[in-house]
Amino acid sequence: MTANVGTIDRILRAAIGAVLFYLAFLSSLTLFATPLFKYSAAVIGVVMLATSTLKICPIYSVLGLKTCREC
Repeated sequence: MTANVGTIDRILRAAIGAVLFYLAFLSSLTLFATPLFKYSAAVIGVVMLATSTLKICPIYSVLGLKTCREC
């Protein structure tokens, strides 16, 4: 697979992933005390961090989108 995630997109994905991971495991909000929200936020956070690191988004590939200029 070729890279399809640009720099700004990667930064935003990494920030959102880190925030979701923080909310899931380190925050004391009552919403994230329930397992459904806690683990959903953790999984989405890990996916966001992974797509940011790998520069590949499977959904972008299916839709034919690219946010990188180098690709």
